[in-house]
This record gives sequence, C-alpha cells and structure tokens, in this order.
Amino acid sequence: MRPIRRRPLLLAALAAPGLAPLGLAQAQAFPQRSVKIVVPFTPGGAADITARLLGERMAPLLGQPVVVENRPGAGGNIAGEAVARAAPDGYTVFLGGATILLANQYLYRSAVPFDTFRDFVHISRVSVGTTLLVTRNDRPWQDFGQLIAAAKAKPGQISAGNSGWGTISNLTLAKFSKVAGIEISQVPYRGLAPGLNDLIAGNLDLIFDGMPAIMPHVREGRLRPLAVGSQQRVTYVPGIEQVPGMAELIPGTDMDMEFWYCISAPAGTPPEVAAALHRATVGAAAVPSYREKLLPLGFDVVTDASPAAFTSFMRDQEALWRDLVAVSGVKLD
Repeated sequence: MRPIRRRPLLLAALAAPGLAPLGLAQAQAFPQRSVKIVVPFTPGGAADITARLLGERMAPLLGQPVVVENRPGAGGNIAGEAVARAAPDGYTVFLGGATILLANQYLYRSAVPFDTFRDFVHISRVSVGTTLLVTRNDRPWQDFGQLIAAAKAKPGQISAGNSGWGTISNLTLAKFSKVAGIEISQVPYRGLAPGLNDLIAGNLDLIFDGMPAIMPHVREGRLRPLAVGSQQRVTYVPGIEQVPGMAELIPGTDMDMEFWYCISAPAGTPPEVAAALHRATVGAAAVPSYREKLLPLGFDVVTDASPAAFTSFMRDQEALWRDLVAVSGVKLD
C-alpha cells in the first residue's frame, strides 16, 4: 500500500478561503503551554520576589503555568541575552528593569550582548520602588543633617556598601555624594546580602540600596533610616512613612532614584501574543494581593497602557540613566 501523502492536502487546506495562516492561528491560541519568566538575579531578591508574585497571578489569566528561571550574572546581561535570543513566541519573557535595560548600555558599552530597543518587545512595567539610606542604630547620626555634617568634617572616612559596581546602590551613592557635596568611601560587594551583613556587624557605616532586604532590619530596630532616594517620601511602605525624600532634604536637587521592573519579550513576538502578554501582565498586577505583598517590601504597582506606551516611557528615561552612569564614573567593559 502506498503511503498517504498528507502535505499537499494540508497546504491546500491552509490556502482555502476563510482559513487563517498557521502563524496567526498559533498566536490566537496562545498560550498552549507554560510561560517562563527569566529573572536576572539570584532567588530571594527584589526581582525574584516580584517575578514569583506576578507569575502566580498571571497563570490563571493565561490558563497555563508560569515558571521562574533565575539566570544571574554580568549585571543582568546574561539573562537579557538569553531572552533576546529566545524564540519570539511569547513563551520566554524577561523580568527586566531600569538598570539592565537603560543603564547597562552606558556601563558596559560594547560588552552589552543585546540592544534594548532592537532586541525586545517591551510589554509593561510591573513594580516601582526606590532606595533607602540606613545606618546602624548605634551610630551617632540621628538624622540626615548630622550625617552630612559628619561626612563634610571627615571626607572619605564614612564607608558605604554597594551591591557591586554599576548597581542601583552604586549609582545612588554616587549621585547622593554629588548632590550633597560630600565624599563617601564606597565598598563593593557581590550583592546586597553580604554588605548588609557587614553593616549589621559594624564593619560599614551606611547602605543606600533597594528596600526589600533592608526593611526587616529597620522594623526590628537594628538599622536607622535616614532618607529615601526618591524626590518625595514613600508613604506607602509601613515603617518609613516619615522618612524624608531628596526634595525635602536637599532642595533643588534632581536626584530621584525610583527604579522599576518590567516584562519584556523577544523582538519579533507576534502583536497578538504581545497583546495577550500585556493583558495577563496588567491583569495580574491589578490583583489586590499583588500590591498587598509588594508594599511591605518597599514597592508599589505600576503598569503601562500598552507596549507602545511603555516603550515611549523608556526612551524618555534614557538620558536620566545615562547621566547617572556619567556621575558614577563607572565603566565595566
């Protein structure tokens, strides 16, 4: 018996009037399997927590599991490259952020293995936060003004840990030193955790970094908050509602260290799939429990009306992050 030749029949069927092309049919059926969020940092950090909270709430909206894969290294470039080179089918997305997608191109220059606007379809922001300046509770500086006076009296003798050159803490400390007119000795670490341990042990004077890992120590009285890195107070975070922001502490400064996380997909992702990802991302962020979990960590919810609106916002922010890198003087390539 001769084998049945099905391919011509299939091609003929696809060419028949009223039938959608195969690619469109697949896009309309998205998703048919689990979606993976690639996180550029180790488990337990702010980005990882954000991805897992979001993924849990995206899954029922997509009707498929959402899994998190951690791929740390090179300031987020390893994870970013992995997603940029993934199949543009919506099944692999990136939990990116301001430093990776906007600052890294100036920090690493030619060493960045992707182009932020050429290699991604940016879906929406999903959270926004700022940095918190803290010292040990037994240090003599009771407020921001006393710290600045001490730093001016002893240039370079007050130490501050950062989470690595080019990170949000490094950029915040560099900007802070400039606008306050002080000199602080930065000590780099491989992430926030080891620096935080040294601060609590008394081997450092300050940390100015993202809030999630810091806030438990503030609430337990080990660390004293002196300032937030945003222009205004962060009244939505329990425990630091009265901590002043930069506009209040240094009037006229342009320092505003708000940073955000977002969902991005590989360039070439079909518009229908990008739209489905946007609906699920924004829908998940709107679930009340998502915000309830974020607030104690020092983050709030922020989303964008469309991928185009988010991309426009990112382009508007490029100069801000370029200038922050220039102030820091850091070059990592």
